[in-house]
Amino acid sequence: MKIHQLNRVLHRWGALLVALPVLLVIATGLLLQVKKEFSWIQPPTLQGVGAEPILSFDRILEIAGTVPEAGIGGWEDIDRLDVRPDKCMVKIRAKNRWEIQLDLNSGDVLQKAYRRSDLIESLHDGSFFHDKAKLWVFLPCGIVLLFMWLTGMYLFFLPYQVKWRRRKRKTQEPEEVRRTTPAAPDESTVL
Repeated sequence: MKIHQLNRVLHRWGALLVALPVLLVIATGLLLQVKKEFSWIQPPTLQGVGAEPILSFDRILEIAGTVPEAGIGGWEDIDRLDVRPDKCMVKIRAKNRWEIQLDLNSGDVLQKAYRRSDLIESLHDGSFFHDKAKLWVFLPCGIVLLFMWLTGMYLFFLPYQVKWRRRKRKTQEPEEVRRTTPAAPDESTVL
């Protein structure tokens, strides 16, 4: 089997092998590209009113507990805090993916919204399915995809390479070989 035939076979089977994970990575990647444009994916960051943060962590936890959607009863229900001193606000991300934005000066709830971007990111990198899915499914798919790109580039440039070699061979033939090669008869000489 010639190298270009083997490349075509491997390219086809590789595409079939990684089709579903790559489709998921592409679709979630597109959503992540526009996450700040659509509040359905990620709530916009709002600005607090105060000049400098004065709320304590205990007070932040207490206020966050008053938002029923977030289901926060203690620190174990909070995934992370994203403190923005320049905007005088804090984002509280609950483990159930609800986000609360608080004014760090007055303690007012600026916004409460469901945050889908973290879910989309976990689908994108494969950690949604299992922590090992990143290394045992998505990494091999990425390697196969790289191999498919390489074989695809080879298959794309192969016809140009063949044409270039033919032209090069023609120009390198000695003049006498070209003269002695019989020309094809044209219609006027055939009776």
